[in-house]
Amino acid sequence: MNHPEWFGEKAPRKLSGTLPGAPYLEGEAVDWLRLAEDLRALGLRGRVADRGEAGEEVWISFRAPGYAADAQVDPKTGAYRMVVTDYGLVAVLNDLHKGRDAPGGWKLFLDLSALFLALVSLTGLLLGVLLPKSRRAALFVLGLGGLLFCALSVYAVR
Repeated sequence: MNHPEWFGEKAPRKLSGTLPGAPYLEGEAVDWLRLAEDLRALGLRGRVADRGEAGEEVWISFRAPGYAADAQVDPKTGAYRMVVTDYGLVAVLNDLHKGRDAPGGWKLFLDLSALFLALVSLTGLLLGVLLPKSRRAALFVLGLGGLLFCALSVYAVR
């Protein structure tokens, strides 16, 4: 998962057209919700990651694990240009692994998994140190692991 380029790059799709719900202006302000929902009706998915105004056009970005869509829209006419990129299964797994562009429930699952693994590790360490038969071996492995961690940390910083 650290080398998604091994599995091929997906070419971005470029689309253009006119949205039927124009204009997207309420006075001088842009109706972002209606604009986002009309873009979703075209097949865009994910959460709105960013939005803004640039001159006469507005832009809005959608993100999901392994997916990105960026649209530029003229809010007066509804004319749009967008680039949609679906990076594939490996990118989805990589983003979920890192919690990037993932829903809140998935991030909670990652945090709970990390806490569970930390608890399992600490109970194993505690058992190894408290049991007299395995104390010497446990302390030796603990020390060896600590030295290896320090050596790799120094190597990584250089």
